[in-house]
Amino acid sequence: MFTAQDVAKLRAQTNAGMMDCKKALTESNGDFEKAAQWLREKGIAAAAKKQSRIASEGVVGSYIHMGGKIGVLIEVNCETDFVAKTDAFQQLVKDFAMQVAAANPKYVRREEVPTEELEKEKEILRAQAQNEGKPAQIIERMVEGRVSKYYKDVCLLDQDFVKDSSKTIQQVLNEATLQIGEKISIRRFTRYEMGEGLEKRNDNLAEEVAKMSK
Repeated sequence: MFTAQDVAKLRAQTNAGMMDCKKALTESNGDFEKAAQWLREKGIAAAAKKQSRIASEGVVGSYIHMGGKIGVLIEVNCETDFVAKTDAFQQLVKDFAMQVAAANPKYVRREEVPTEELEKEKEILRAQAQNEGKPAQIIERMVEGRVSKYYKDVCLLDQDFVKDSSKTIQQVLNEATLQIGEKISIRRFTRYEMGEGLEKRNDNLAEEVAKMSK
């Protein structure tokens, strides 16, 4: 198959993310050249190269959920003020703000998750696997798999897009970068929920927001 060194080498060559490189090597049965071609065909390598550019323009967008239940402010950056004013970019910002309202992530990307929080989560996952009676030799593998699910819960870029669950937010970002032709990045967001911390009815907000967006 392939090693961690293969993943690092592919990442250095293409600038694609670690998980994209792992997937490319898996899809290519460890063949390095085929993996690099897979990334190019998917547009991941081209989008990743643009991510090395400086994006200091953009907008702070907002989304207020029906009835004022939830409010989101989000900063999305691009390279030029011209692009920031286009309808395509404005719609993208709105979609990302809607995603935050619906899916309630805590962070933009994996790197923002505090180490102590991640280690605590891993401890919980190990305990769960042990309580399930899993063999010690496969517990760590199970923990890593479940950590990926944890990232999908708390990291915006890892989440499934509420308007099209076949794509993650990172994939939407990559596609937009290729379509618009500039580096686009989500810098930060703030989410407010009315009555947060108070006992209230449990609505399926993700479904509600997805229905509104269609």
